[in-house]
Amino acid sequence: LKNAPHTAEALMVSEWAHPYTREEAAYPAPWLREHKFWPVAGRIDNAFGDRNLVCSCEGMEAYI
Repeated sequence: LKNAPHTAEALMVSEWAHPYTREEAAYPAPWLREHKFWPVAGRIDNAFGDRNLVCSCEGMEAYI
């Protein structure tokens, strides 16, 4: 999962050093062409950030 997901900014750099095409990076699955979500950031702090997400939302009590 290194470098995944690719942001739009990462796909637009002039030098592409990855062993796969930009198209494969942007749309790794065919169904993504219609329903692509462009992340604003890649992975957050690698595996640690993926496991320890920080949410700035109010607690569930605020929605009850």
